[in-house]
Amino acid sequence: MLPDIPLSMVRPGTKVRISQIIGGCDDVKRMAELGLRDGTEIEMLQSGSPCILRVGQSKLCFRPSDILNILVNTDKVGC
Repeated sequence: MLPDIPLSMVRPGTKVRISQIIGGCDDVKRMAELGLRDGTEIEMLQSGSPCILRVGQSKLCFRPSDILNILVNTDKVGC
């Protein structure tokens, strides 16, 4: 099993699974409302600023400070 890494280190086109969201209760709750929870599979569409993610059928756009608090696991994730 590979170690968890910050979402900001994930290359475009890579699918990963969220392992941990670090932040205040309000920040974690806001991420959960957007569909970002522990165990959720996401795909990095564009890294940098802004960062664009695919979560299910939705695309989400984040500022860099938002994604620094999301740790992901790069072990094999769906096709």
